[in-house]
Amino acid sequence: MSNTRLELQTLSIAYPRAINPELRAAVAGVSLQVQGGECLGLVGESGCGKSTIGRAILQLLPPGSQIRGSIWVDGSNILTLRGRALQRWRGEQVGLIFQDPMTRLNPLMTVKDHCWEVLQAHAPHLSRTQKLSKIKTTLETVKIPAARMDQYPHEFSGGMRQRVAIALALLLEPVLIIADEPTTSLDVTVAAQILTELTRLCQAREMGLLLISHDLALVGKYCQRLAVMNQGQIVEQGNATEILSNPQQPYTQALLNAARRMHQTPETPPAPPDTDTPVLLSLDHLERHYTLAPNPIAQLLGQAPHFIKAVDGVTLDIYAGETLGLVGESGCGKSTLSRTILQLVTPTGGKVQFHGEDLTQLTPRQMRPRRRELQMIFQDPHACLNPLMTVGQNLLEPLLIHGLGTPKTAKERVLDILARVELVPPETYFARYPKELSGGQRQRVAIARALITHPQLVICDEPVSMLDAHIQTQVLELMQHLKAEFNLTYLFITHDLAVARFFCDRIAVMQAGQIVEMGLTETIFQQPQHPYTQTLLQAAPLLTPAQSGH
Repeated sequence: MSNTRLELQTLSIAYPRAINPELRAAVAGVSLQVQGGECLGLVGESGCGKSTIGRAILQLLPPGSQIRGSIWVDGSNILTLRGRALQRWRGEQVGLIFQDPMTRLNPLMTVKDHCWEVLQAHAPHLSRTQKLSKIKTTLETVKIPAARMDQYPHEFSGGMRQRVAIALALLLEPVLIIADEPTTSLDVTVAAQILTELTRLCQAREMGLLLISHDLALVGKYCQRLAVMNQGQIVEQGNATEILSNPQQPYTQALLNAARRMHQTPETPPAPPDTDTPVLLSLDHLERHYTLAPNPIAQLLGQAPHFIKAVDGVTLDIYAGETLGLVGESGCGKSTLSRTILQLVTPTGGKVQFHGEDLTQLTPRQMRPRRRELQMIFQDPHACLNPLMTVGQNLLEPLLIHGLGTPKTAKERVLDILARVELVPPETYFARYPKELSGGQRQRVAIARALITHPQLVICDEPVSMLDAHIQTQVLELMQHLKAEFNLTYLFITHDLAVARFFCDRIAVMQAGQIVEMGLTETIFQQPQHPYTQTLLQAAPLLTPAQSGH
């Protein structure tokens, strides 16, 4: 009996003419197999066709897409499935984990409702008790406490939402899991836990796992085999260790060189801030606590409210001109801290002093002009770009809101900033919409929007986590260049320790709402003092010298 869970035979895919006027193939003649108990890593730059393959396997491509070749899952030709048979096959036979969990989660449903809906559709024979038990067990597998399953997606951090999406994929115990960048928004410890659990379940249940990723260190650690994709084709395929140790194709070598740069120790480690350097931002015992009220029945039974200390007494200084990295697991309070600094979230205690002025004491009207000097680059550029507005309109908006020039002078400033973030010719990008740009280009627009008001402090919340290694390097080098050009100070939030080492002068390690360790970047990496910092560093997948071609 065959143990092949997935087999693609000369698969070619072209999107419909409305999306792809030239009918250019997004996937061209791809053949690969995934065996039961095996993890195959599919890597390549954004736009190479990786995610298209994942969506084709579940027949989630736009209507009118042209598919040639065949897709076999556990011996069945899935391209022949229609209607109810296809609906039941999805989830029961194949689970899909998206890069962005909000494409899977309904903001109006609780986590328990999401899981219940899946079980009700695919396993209606289970009793209420059995369903609840399965939901709790699956959520605990991805480290989500049962106490939080009555919460909504917006009440979770990005990493916690991704854990929910992974739990939904595992709920029905499928024979094949397609994981499309499943750990992009997860910290290294949780990513390691989840991928360890996924690979364990893969082997224990004889599942196949197709891990789509741009992280070569990640696939090198968890995948037995590797397929490298470029412009819709597989250019190299084989044993993961052998390919990472001795890549044969120039494209694979270029990918590996870009990833290796992130994992190298800097030649000139940053010096500690000079004693004469002014403190730009000072946090003094900053707090942001949330109260989760129990449901009405629990209240009648006398259950006490549950408190979440998202930010719990944080004290730190950020010096003018430095890049301070803030690292820690998802849900530790990093993003809440950034939003509290910007007064987008009201603190429940402590002070935020910018140039010596306590921002927590300002009214919304008084705070508005300060926002010119305090800007943010989001993890997902869609969070700050209006899809119904052109790039130019998106960048003009903050200038006009703050009264920084006339429409004519503002447009000149927009064209200038587009050129500075290397979107040239700027007139072309000015007229485009965000959907017409690649992920790396959209992130450059997000950087331009943050910088166009000439801020002093820029808070960067996972700004490169969704980008492949080659584009990551380009964007980070651009940010370094702009930092010097505009005399910027960065608070750089990331869960990627390699990125933090590459980019940051100092690092603050955050756990459960508190700063547990802080110091120069190389000191943190070479001599970590706190057990949690040591755990983070041990969990991080790294390219070994052999894998990096040395």
